[in-house]
Amino acid sequence: MKRQVIKTATLAVIMAVFSSTAAMGQQKSESPDWFKDFTSRITFNGYAQGGWSYQDPNGVKTNSYNLKRTLLWAKARITDRWSFMFMHDFSSVVQEFYTDYRISKNNALTFRLGQFKHSYTMENPLSPTMLELIDVYSQAVLYLAGEGPDPLNGVNYGRDMGLMAFGDLANGALHYELALMSGQGINRKDLNNQKDFIAKLEVRPIDGFRVVASGYLGTGNAVGTARWNPDIQVGDNYKRNRYSVGAEYKTAAYSPGQYKEARPASVRAEWLGGEDGEVGSRGGYVTTCIPVVDALDVVASGETYDRNTKVDGWDQTNLTVGLQYWFYKKCRLQLQYTRCLCGEEIGKDYNWLQAQVQVAF
Repeated sequence: MKRQVIKTATLAVIMAVFSSTAAMGQQKSESPDWFKDFTSRITFNGYAQGGWSYQDPNGVKTNSYNLKRTLLWAKARITDRWSFMFMHDFSSVVQEFYTDYRISKNNALTFRLGQFKHSYTMENPLSPTMLELIDVYSQAVLYLAGEGPDPLNGVNYGRDMGLMAFGDLANGALHYELALMSGQGINRKDLNNQKDFIAKLEVRPIDGFRVVASGYLGTGNAVGTARWNPDIQVGDNYKRNRYSVGAEYKTAAYSPGQYKEARPASVRAEWLGGEDGEVGSRGGYVTTCIPVVDALDVVASGETYDRNTKVDGWDQTNLTVGLQYWFYKKCRLQLQYTRCLCGEEIGKDYNWLQAQVQVAF
């Protein structure tokens, strides 16, 4: 009798498990909406840039292959107004992680919290896949936006941790960005109690044309020393202010074929300046890209930067000309020659030849 009860109970458990499993399987096969909804809310993108470079600064000839960037990022649309983004560069470090929440229905106000590209300058927020130069940004942007060459601020790829409010007004004719940032850069704890303020205003009077002004007020904490600014030592807090004003014009996009990326002719110019402690710096650039035939563009740029406006010899001017060929959507081959004209403190004038392939999706 006891054995019969045990057998009956065991059979009942087995039948219950089987019934539950079958019901779950039937539910999944009949109702896959949750999976479709999940996959529709997440997008993946990535790109890689690598190539070859030749230089002869101070008579020393060097050439090397390089892998500059291998980025992959995912963006999740949590709700119609709330999203999250994570970006990692497999050739360096985690680049971005932030969440956006749109307050208004008409894009007038959105908040962003996390680690992201800050708003200072026209070029810094732009992706390297969109910019014309193989070295990506002009010297002034590289130094003043914290991309990496400034040893006082360290290598931050133009990114920082903080909170930003941004949006479009007047039917898109005005765009603004206001941010309160750490000031210490990416993946790094703030080394002082001061927070940095960044503001940008963009006016778009007609299609394809914009005028942009941005400013940066902050206090840096030096992570290194600079020869052109010897009064600031590692660990010192110092005034770190910047300004910029510029304009850009793009024509209507030209599409060379279904497998190529539609692209406009464009010209962009910007003037920048900054203060690090008692040392002032300034610079600017003019860059143009013109489609000439099929998927081939001509690129030209002139840019200059003076690291210390009070002392002669810390200026450098780069003149670049090159070609780029778009062999698929967002994928291109680039070839550029740059003549670098250097101040006495930097060294002798030199030549710079670069080639690069970009693959993106």
